[in-house]
Amino acid sequence: MKTLVLMISLLSSVTFAADATNGQKLYKACISCHGQSGEGNPAMKAPRIGGQHDWYLLTQLNMFKSKERKNPAMFPFIKNLSESDFADLSAYISTL
Repeated sequence: MKTLVLMISLLSSVTFAADATNGQKLYKACISCHGQSGEGNPAMKAPRIGGQHDWYLLTQLNMFKSKERKNPAMFPFIKNLSESDFADLSAYISTL
């Protein structure tokens, strides 16, 4: 919990210019599990992510990449993405 609070406070102090158009391109790799509209897939244990707050999505992506939150199925898809890619993805997914 302390880590989440710390990350939220850090994110609130960081300004980034997210590119939702790039996020839409990046999201194509996510569709097979999370669905076209981010509706999720219970059979794959992939949660609904469409419409989540961008700050929440960004926090979760960072936690997956740092392996603080473990998800072996997802890690290969995000391990080479940058912080900017995460911001772009978060901006796009929050619009779904």
